[in-house]
Amino acid sequence: MPAIVDTIEGRRIEDHRPWPRLLVTQETWRKIADEIAAGRATLLGLWANAGELYVVHMAFVDQGSTTIAVVSLECPDKTFPSVGAVHPPAIRLERTVHSLYGLRPISAPDPRPWLDLGFWNVKYPLGSRAPASDVRPSYGFLPVEGESLHQIPVGPVHAGIIEPGHFRFTASGETVVRLEERLGYLHKGIETLMMGATVERATKLAARTSGDSTVAYGIAFAHAVESALQMKVPPRAQYLRALMAELERLANHFGDIGAICNDASFALMNAHCGILRELVLRAAAACFGHRLMMDRVVPGGVATDLRPDGLTLLKDALKQFRRRFPRLVELYDNTASLQDRTVSTGIVSGELAQQFGASGYVGRASGRDCDARKSPGYAPYDDLDFAVPVMTAGDVNARVWVRIREVEQSLALVEQIIERLPDGRVAIALNGGTGEGLGFAESFRGDVLVAVRVEGRRVARCHLRDPSWFQWPLLEAAIEGNIVADFPLCNKSFNCSYSGHDL
Repeated sequence: MPAIVDTIEGRRIEDHRPWPRLLVTQETWRKIADEIAAGRATLLGLWANAGELYVVHMAFVDQGSTTIAVVSLECPDKTFPSVGAVHPPAIRLERTVHSLYGLRPISAPDPRPWLDLGFWNVKYPLGSRAPASDVRPSYGFLPVEGESLHQIPVGPVHAGIIEPGHFRFTASGETVVRLEERLGYLHKGIETLMMGATVERATKLAARTSGDSTVAYGIAFAHAVESALQMKVPPRAQYLRALMAELERLANHFGDIGAICNDASFALMNAHCGILRELVLRAAAACFGHRLMMDRVVPGGVATDLRPDGLTLLKDALKQFRRRFPRLVELYDNTASLQDRTVSTGIVSGELAQQFGASGYVGRASGRDCDARKSPGYAPYDDLDFAVPVMTAGDVNARVWVRIREVEQSLALVEQIIERLPDGRVAIALNGGTGEGLGFAESFRGDVLVAVRVEGRRVARCHLRDPSWFQWPLLEAAIEGNIVADFPLCNKSFNCSYSGHDL
């Protein structure tokens, strides 16, 4: 069968790279939504922008050909056909478009605001900027019917030093009947700050969308800008980016594995994993001058070369990881109390993971073979040898094991990168010009998407989509039928980003 993009009728936007963007009619927009709902394509993102006309954009990947495309629809009357009406994963994205721009999805199943919690001094800040009401509207949580049900509100302020989010549990005794999330408390207005910013300023903003994925966001943003301006990055810079990305993945996976075990009352594992995480962060600081490697990835390459003394420290750390991590894996696998808490807890079915296009360890633990480093793929991973671990159980235990296997793969990747690191420049100068770019990068959570339009040396508009957008709803499904006390365990096994989601 031909790729879906080859059957789309629409006007192609010539300066959009590296994948096509087409301006389509409402009828074609609906057809694409139906293809996604039928499982013949996967939704990658849905966002909007304002100019002479309001426009909504939808990115998707064809399941048959793995071809990526963006379709755009002009909204002169500030409405567009709802994708969420036929494909539930689009619902929160459409609610966000309405909160930010005031565009109304026709026939949307859920018209409630999403990011707008009633705290802003204007409504539709990226649209009409209408004055906000003095009366803060109440939020109607979804009703639940049944006997002997009670509600447990949790957050947005939590007992630990974590980001804010509200969770409304409906339970029968200790069993969760429904969980409904309300997010948006960390809205920072990143897309507003991006508009008109220099590329250099926008690069810093992108890197702070979700601080634990600062390298991944930097790479995705750089890919988008480089595609828009047709820039070719030096090979050494590509390898250094990959080295940073794998160090970031290692640090976060070590931290997550320990934290999951800690929520299952096994603090010893958390302590040892914390030591390994600290070793990664110290090696990153020695190699690139910053523990999180923030602002080290820039369009055109990287901001700093690998320091020789840092390389020595990194090699020493790799030896420690190779010696100590297998013992921790054995400890996890042979501790019955841990297995009792993680096995068969918080299951996400393969069908749901596929429908929501879940990436990262959430998707791969439920059978989705997906990794942006492989597909669509980007340098230098096409020259490196690594496997994408996939499991099918979909429970907390599977999400732990995917992380364990990814740690093993990342250690091998770091060793390959060090061995194959080419000589040469680490950056090229940013050129001028106008264009649109779509960029991807694989963060430790999954694929990060960035859509950008560059005019001269400034960003006209930019949209950043965190993998958590398609993972947060699955957490609601995972906890149903489990006991309330297992929510922290399920939540940590997902470890979705609040900041990356709330924009």
